[in-house]
Amino acid sequence: MFSTIQAHNLKPRLISKIDESLKRFVKAVTYHIIIIGSIIYFFKLVNISRLEMIAGYFLFFVLVLVSRLIIYVAVKLQRNRVKSLNKILIIGNEDIAIRFVDIVASSKDNRYDLVDFIAASQVKRGSFDNLKKTILDQRPEEIFICLAKLDQHLCEQLMQFGEIYHIKINIVPALAINNDSFSAVINYGDIPVDDLVAGTYLSLDKRVLKRGFDVFFSTCIMIAGAPFFVALLCLTKLTSRGPVFYKQERIGKNGKPFIIYKFRSMYIDAEKYGPQLSKDNDPRITGWGRFLRKSRLDELPQFWNVLKGDMSVVGPRPERQHYINQIIEHKPHYAQLLCLKPGITSIGQVYYGYAENIEQMCERVNYDINYLEKVNIHYDVTIILRTVKIMVQGKGK
Repeated sequence: MFSTIQAHNLKPRLISKIDESLKRFVKAVTYHIIIIGSIIYFFKLVNISRLEMIAGYFLFFVLVLVSRLIIYVAVKLQRNRVKSLNKILIIGNEDIAIRFVDIVASSKDNRYDLVDFIAASQVKRGSFDNLKKTILDQRPEEIFICLAKLDQHLCEQLMQFGEIYHIKINIVPALAINNDSFSAVINYGDIPVDDLVAGTYLSLDKRVLKRGFDVFFSTCIMIAGAPFFVALLCLTKLTSRGPVFYKQERIGKNGKPFIIYKFRSMYIDAEKYGPQLSKDNDPRITGWGRFLRKSRLDELPQFWNVLKGDMSVVGPRPERQHYINQIIEHKPHYAQLLCLKPGITSIGQVYYGYAENIEQMCERVNYDINYLEKVNIHYDVTIILRTVKIMVQGKGK
């Protein structure tokens, strides 16, 4: 099956014509020689004949032009060499992969070299360890997932693998119809490709800066707010039967589960019939818990999650696997959010709010995906300030 795809190999094409920058250089050298020559001739700065002057101009022009051409060709060869090293590997369905390869091969900015194709049937039959071995043997810079139906578990595994080995992971949707304005999409012809790789949205300096801000901010909040925390703890204990803290498994960066902490706002056994989203006038919420949720004070214990490294102060909302599975069926590019640590607050919670059903959760995902394009400390501070405003106004749920 690889031979079929290989016929559409993505070899970078050499550029044969001289580009505009070289043409501009030739004009500049010509004008330069004319001006300098005119000055020398009219002011007779040197005692040479007109023939010698013309010969000197010509020799100077040729020497400069040849040296420039040597540099130009060297740079072009270096660029082509770098482009040829940008190897890609495709995993998925053959028909989707062939269509994608054809479009990329015809692109003017084609910089890919297809090194291997792994059929979806082979992935299903084999173990992920075998898949990793195949990928490591080829050492691609990027992997494109071309599946008719997105496999969330496979994507999560590849994201973790990609972050460890610095391989970029991309998704090619089967029908290429998703034109969400918030989706981080690269268009190849009529095929949108969703960037998926974990850790590629933030450079190392941004990750260090964001983590430093998280630790500093969370430490300040927990130290300065210690008396307030104790008061909330006592009131939660006195107003209803059950533990003070509510613990629940959520999905964090790279799909890794972690335990999230909150002040308990519901009666015990609130989800004895399975996972449920909260809604207005939810009978499962205690009287005191209603105030905690409206003011979002129930989420203050999550600063401990931030210090532990499970969460960030600002990031996508952490969800349970039960709901992630449903969201991905409607919004496959939700998997992009797993490249960041989830946050205590998020742009989705600030501008959209809480969701009562899957449809609303999918709408909120658009806001959180938009955050991927703007991750920086200034934007985080803006979201924190807006969150404080919502807390004061009691607009939580």
